[in-house]
Amino acid sequence: MKNSCNQKTSARNCEVFRTGLPDWFKQEIPSLECLENSRRLGSAGINTVCVEAKCPNLPLCFKQRKLTFMILGLVCTRSCRFCAVCKSKGLLPGPDETEPQRIAEVINDLKITYAVITSVCRDDLDDGGASQFSNTIKAIRKICPAVLVEILIPDFQGKIAALKSVLQAQPVVIGHNIETVSRLYRHLRPEADYWRSLELLRTLKQLDSLIVTKSSLMLGLSETEDEVISTMKDLRSSGCDILILGQYLAPSPDHEQISEFISPERFLDYRQKALTLGFKSVLSGPLVRSSFEAERTYRQSCL
Repeated sequence: MKNSCNQKTSARNCEVFRTGLPDWFKQEIPSLECLENSRRLGSAGINTVCVEAKCPNLPLCFKQRKLTFMILGLVCTRSCRFCAVCKSKGLLPGPDETEPQRIAEVINDLKITYAVITSVCRDDLDDGGASQFSNTIKAIRKICPAVLVEILIPDFQGKIAALKSVLQAQPVVIGHNIETVSRLYRHLRPEADYWRSLELLRTLKQLDSLIVTKSSLMLGLSETEDEVISTMKDLRSSGCDILILGQYLAPSPDHEQISEFISPERFLDYRQKALTLGFKSVLSGPLVRSSFEAERTYRQSCL
């Protein structure tokens, strides 16, 4: 039965790749500036989730120097069925001690004023990689102290000490993505836990009531409208300030299938519902991703 299911999933995804995406997914061709910025990152040995997760907004964001840096390597210890990042249960190298400095230098070189830092999940590390987040923020502050830093963290397996570590580095935003509705967790995120993620967001607010928190939800994975609204309510009850809603796109025919394409009008409707629930800032649309327009959503949350 499992093999049959996988074959059906692959067939559906192949059909999407053959027939193409709806018109609202059309993007510009990468500019010379975009390619040059990409080359700079490659030369410095810097990874971005933009590249590794095959983000459709990469040409636009790289052109505008709005990047999401990915620390702790290119291999994740979890096996989420929607993610393009490489997975492994084997032995992985420890954190690269030179990485924070190299990222800080690239941020300074590219004159980035708002930096977003995320990572793969590293359950093999005692602190889940929290110290690398902290060291990266400190390195950025040392070289370019005016830069605002937002971080997008894994759940650190619920370890309070890890949360305290990243809070002490004083990012302006801490994001943690809920990703999908609770019903789909066992299938899509077998090593993650819906309630643990909510508790993480709640704990961040308990530790620092002034920290701006953020989460993201992918749509088009067979979730119902009631489930989406229920998840919004759960996030808001956990103190989440910023909500991001975007369309799931399968990175390859072998990843989880797309159940449906959500129209731009439905995304606008979800945005209005989210604002009614009390989120301080909401970004919602087919091409929206968790770090898309990160500075704008942060500034809106401060109004």
